[in-house]
Amino acid sequence: MKMNLAQRAVAAVSWNLGTNLLKVFILLARAILLARLLPVATFGVYALATAIVTLSGILPQWGMGSAFLHRAPQTSDEGHAAAVHFTLRLILTVVWLAALLALSLWLAEGALRLALMVLALVFAGLYLVDTPKAILVRRVQHRRLALLDLLTAVATTVVAVALAARGYGLWALLATDIVTLALAVVAFYLWRPVWRPRLMWAGGTVRYYLRFGRRAMTESALSEALDNLDDLWIGAYLGPAALGLYSRAYTFATYPRRLLAMPVNAVAGGAYAELKGDRPGLSRAFFSSNALLVRSGFLLGGLLVLVAPEFTRLALGERWLPMVPAFRLMAVFTLLDPIRVTVSSLFIAVGRPEQVVRTRWVQLVAMVVGLFALGSRWDITGVALVVDGVLLIGLGWLLARARAHVDFSARRLFGAPLLALLAGATAGLGAVWLLCRAGPGVCGNDWLSGAAKGVAFAAVFAGMLLAFEGSTLREMMASIRKRPQMGAS
Repeated sequence: MKMNLAQRAVAAVSWNLGTNLLKVFILLARAILLARLLPVATFGVYALATAIVTLSGILPQWGMGSAFLHRAPQTSDEGHAAAVHFTLRLILTVVWLAALLALSLWLAEGALRLALMVLALVFAGLYLVDTPKAILVRRVQHRRLALLDLLTAVATTVVAVALAARGYGLWALLATDIVTLALAVVAFYLWRPVWRPRLMWAGGTVRYYLRFGRRAMTESALSEALDNLDDLWIGAYLGPAALGLYSRAYTFATYPRRLLAMPVNAVAGGAYAELKGDRPGLSRAFFSSNALLVRSGFLLGGLLVLVAPEFTRLALGERWLPMVPAFRLMAVFTLLDPIRVTVSSLFIAVGRPEQVVRTRWVQLVAMVVGLFALGSRWDITGVALVVDGVLLIGLGWLLARARAHVDFSARRLFGAPLLALLAGATAGLGAVWLLCRAGPGVCGNDWLSGAAKGVAFAAVFAGMLLAFEGSTLREMMASIRKRPQMGAS
């Protein structure tokens, strides 16, 4: 018997959560080991090449993933829609790859040229496995995706650390992408294939993909620009060493949100699309997913801000301490960025991707101005400040516009976790103050100060949240156990 949407969503989140917890710890261990083994500038070269390839990669994607996910008459036949999707993706990918390889040979040199060419080839392959991946997302079936993510984390960690320990430098980072592609091909096309590639050209479906994709691609282009412009600016104006510090600050700051935000975001798009037209059901799904993200994000992000100096010295080493201010600011960014993703998914699901374009333009202008105004003055710390400000501008606008499609209370969404965050931070700082009064030897111990801040913050945060929302949390858990009907399969 087929599961209803609620059951499929719960199962999908469960699979993503179960494998994601282990995956995050594996990737965190890999990031720590690589930070100890590789030069800072190597991370900068890799980050710059990745930013260039990712930003230019909007061309072969053309927003077609959103068009395939959106339920429309042209995509009602899944097999037909998938074949046309793959055909268009293949054509666009070949054009993009040829152009990027030519430009890399012409304009880049040394390590950057190598990284650009390898990543261009790998990403081209990844774009061609997007079709079966999109089919699973559309069906809200995430078991294979979750298991693949876990296997990829393990394999890439083993290969990258082994290469870095043997002195292969940049190749240790590039190997993570190469292994990712190889495993994706096996998982989607070779082992019990989700879908067998075939070419098809149907005028009506092609026009739908190009028309809907054009609208979605504008938003995607702006989003990619916002995500990568800071890396490009730092690489161009501050150099690979500064970009290496900044890229690691961002990477480590994002690990807390990977614990819960990424599994929820992966499921939200498909669930929103299936609930399109059911405003009460869509509102409940929207509030539940974002309430979960806010509470988990504030807990984990606030904890990271407090223990950033201790974590950096103990896990990475003294040479990474210059990244701590940016690290803390990027942790603030990761508190709220997952909500931006789910709100964007809402607009895509209801067929209005152009709604987010206007705010993206405002954000992009603000980022360009801010990078030259603050980045030039305070280096990577100024850049992190700009990123936080740009996120707040966009999030406020998107949440206001979301009210046209869903009903929610901003006070109920943010009030209790914000108070818990402030109280927990105060408790954490107070715990360190009490430690310092015990003696300078105790105060300077990173293990003791980090543990004191972390325990005090987590205890106060959880206690206040339970005091404010204990009944609501119990209702949410009861609702999940009952698995109410949210839509037919």
